[in-house]
Amino acid sequence: MKQVFYWSFVAALAGLLFGFDTVVISGADKKLQSLWNSSDAFHGTVVMAMALWGTVVGALFGAIPTQRLGRKKTLLWVGVFYTVSAVGSALANDPISFAAFRFIGGLGVGVSTIAVPAYISEIAPAKRRGQLVGMYQFSLVFGILLAFISNYLLRDIGENAWRWMMGVEAFPAVMYTLLCFGIPRSPRWLISKGIHDEAKEVYHQIDPEASFDQLVKEMDNSSEQENREESIFDKKYRFPLKLAFLVAFFNQLSGINAFLYYAPRIFEEGGLGESTSLLSSVGIGLTNLIFTFIGVALIDKQGRKKLMYYGSFGYIISLSLVACAFYFQWGGLLIPIFLFLFIAAHAIGQGAIIWVYISEIFPNHLRNSGQAFGVSVHWVLAAVIPSFVPLLFASIGAAVVFSIFAFFMVLQLLFVHYMMPETRGISLEELSKKLIADNKNK
Repeated sequence: MKQVFYWSFVAALAGLLFGFDTVVISGADKKLQSLWNSSDAFHGTVVMAMALWGTVVGALFGAIPTQRLGRKKTLLWVGVFYTVSAVGSALANDPISFAAFRFIGGLGVGVSTIAVPAYISEIAPAKRRGQLVGMYQFSLVFGILLAFISNYLLRDIGENAWRWMMGVEAFPAVMYTLLCFGIPRSPRWLISKGIHDEAKEVYHQIDPEASFDQLVKEMDNSSEQENREESIFDKKYRFPLKLAFLVAFFNQLSGINAFLYYAPRIFEEGGLGESTSLLSSVGIGLTNLIFTFIGVALIDKQGRKKLMYYGSFGYIISLSLVACAFYFQWGGLLIPIFLFLFIAAHAIGQGAIIWVYISEIFPNHLRNSGQAFGVSVHWVLAAVIPSFVPLLFASIGAAVVFSIFAFFMVLQLLFVHYMMPETRGISLEELSKKLIADNKNK
């Protein structure tokens, strides 16, 4: 089990780079807009959101290398993309080249959201799958915290502080790439390619007492029952497809990425100074880390659905309070406190379960394309929503924006209660059969 934990840990470190890459630009937000004299629309949709559009492309097409090259080789390329993006963004001298290098980093993010959960879910025992895949999210929020701390520490080193903020990511990116050489290929992927000797060796390292022949038999039976030409859009997979769509949809309609991208700006809108805003952002990162740890610890004990209940209620309360604070102009530390509650609700609910859940609900032969669909929905919305934050804040105001997010979280609560099935402790093969049966009964 120690080896499985280590392999999962290494793969999950892609999440650290994901979190760092996503949030690090928040520290350079206003400096870049001033430096290049960009309009709110151009700054939001090109400079700030280009990495997210790269993520969309990576998510849309990431299933191809994940299946053809394998999970391990794909993760190696993810590390290369992050490295190139960090160095290129730090050296860029105009908004177009800056956006291009940020796009490359986004490709790494998008592909990793398919390859990492697929890899870990395929090497993890069913009873530990939630926690091990959840390490990806924990690593992600640790990367977010590191980015906030890095931005705060580098804020006063001169006119080129933003270059150091963007470039420092290259160091963990190179380290991650090197570590990936030491992990094995997924046994389930190897079996799907007919490479049984290597698959058996890896599988016995994962669980010496488990029957490799039984795994092969289960996968062969599944393959015989399923047409290899099937699509996730076939009628029999309508239910898991709806689940993937709605989990991803509500994740972003909480406003989480909009907040993470513009945390310092939102705090300044609430009346805090620039330095205090950056420090408050560090507090957000720390809160995210603590409650993600709690969520990951609980995911295999209390289940995915119960965590979503906790998160939904927390979202509704915190987002409503943030909207009221902006509407009634409550000053001081109230807005940061309410936003800390919002981050805690996200971390223990949606943040802890999304990558686990989407990696579980599709059958083996459609897992890559199913994940690609789910994470693509997630990242399209993650690109669109933050793109319009500066414009929306200037036109309709922060109070209305946060009220809209709160309304969608009421809808998420209804989705969890009436539609979302529990997946805890069920093997991937058994879960696939269950969801297909549920689809027939709906």
